[in-house]
Amino acid sequence: MSSQIIPVQLFDLVVFGATGDLAMRKLLPALYWRENDLQMPEGSRIVGVARRELTTEAYLGLVEAACRKHVAGDFDEGVFARLARRITYVPLDVDRRGNWAALATALDGGEDRARLFYLATSPDLFGPISAGAGAAGIVTPNSRVVLEKPIGRDLASAIRINDEVGRVFAESQVYRIDHYLGKESVQNLLALRFANSLFEAVWNHAHIDHVQITVSETVGVEERAAYYDKSGAMRDMVQNHILQLLCLVAMEPPISMAADSVRDEKLKVLHSLRPLSDGDALLKTVRGQYRAGSGGGAAVPGYLEELGHASRTETFVAIKAQVENWRWAATPFYLRTGKRLPARVSEIVIQFHQVPHSIFPPNVGLVEPNRLVIRLQPDDGIQLALMAKDPGPGGMRLRMAPLDIRFADAFKVRYPDAYERLLMDVVRGNATLFMRRDEVEAAWRWVEPIIEAWGQTVEPPKPYLAGSWGPTAAIALIEREGRTWFEDGH
Repeated sequence: MSSQIIPVQLFDLVVFGATGDLAMRKLLPALYWRENDLQMPEGSRIVGVARRELTTEAYLGLVEAACRKHVAGDFDEGVFARLARRITYVPLDVDRRGNWAALATALDGGEDRARLFYLATSPDLFGPISAGAGAAGIVTPNSRVVLEKPIGRDLASAIRINDEVGRVFAESQVYRIDHYLGKESVQNLLALRFANSLFEAVWNHAHIDHVQITVSETVGVEERAAYYDKSGAMRDMVQNHILQLLCLVAMEPPISMAADSVRDEKLKVLHSLRPLSDGDALLKTVRGQYRAGSGGGAAVPGYLEELGHASRTETFVAIKAQVENWRWAATPFYLRTGKRLPARVSEIVIQFHQVPHSIFPPNVGLVEPNRLVIRLQPDDGIQLALMAKDPGPGGMRLRMAPLDIRFADAFKVRYPDAYERLLMDVVRGNATLFMRRDEVEAAWRWVEPIIEAWGQTVEPPKPYLAGSWGPTAAIALIEREGRTWFEDGH
């Protein structure tokens, strides 16, 4: 596997929010695996930055515990020892300018190497951290800054944050990360579409009846309740993850895999989305909120019980969206996401049209339309459902049979976490899988009128039982047009 990895340049990585959940659960284990695969050039440094007053030794104890937990049975003390030698911890309160001198000292001598600032913090700190780094003189021409989603909570705040960061970093230095775009299966969507002539001829409204994108979670809000109540499913999932998946499905072939070629085509899709506002938004969207029910074989509380007070925040969203261009005219895109659903699954379903005329008599079985399922999690893979003859004598009998590729079985390798790939893409300066400013703001321009329409109605989110597939209105949204949600095997 290591022979297939493209080497990276010498770098310094500064992680702001280095004691937080994201750093401990995702970023540091991702760096451990890159160390394991010998992808960290000798001399590269990692600087953890947070408000907590810790020594480097104490911080390394936290990092080791996190890596042991998340790497689990594959943890190797020799690999961690190599990683630990790279790590320094610097306590820093962003609001106190004097504290930045210690960070500048930790970075001394690395002015010519790639310098990465990873902002694993609240978006409210993106601007102040950027300003502090600029004032401290540690932003070099070869610096890059990584911004975690969400970029704001509406269009105005997204513009403000982008402006604040843009005063210090050029747009080419800003990497807005969406970890969904780092998943192997998402990148396989690009390979499926643009490396196989088989699909391009039928990737349009003449052959595709509709598209479904589902991102479902079995967990509730739990310890994220305070954050989630200010966000909701629309801001937390639709505005970023789901719209990015829609763009990859619907975009035109880019002229190359260069970052701006891909992002230009995604932006065209966002601009082509039919606006939903006022009554149209209420007709073509469903928002829900889970009530007490079951999950994981046990009784679980409702959202309001977990939150502790009344709230109109949605934990479920279903949308009928339409991309108004020649390729997708009249082909609906059904989007769905929610918490406390029966299965943890992320998938894209391409539902093809029925054959125009069946030559088979009714008694041989129903001729069903073909279906392509691209599974992002938990079992990454692609499944193509085809009609076939049921084996055996006795004449023709038809049934649906799947061509099933599970990537873990097909390639026999450990699948790297999305953050492993994205971190190394930042080091290489490859922005293809990161969002550009105009993409983020275009997504907010489409989402914001829907949120405003919800806010103007007195109707609360529709209730659904924990452990179900959401409100009955979400079923009606698709079934009133003779279609149904794909839930096979979940």
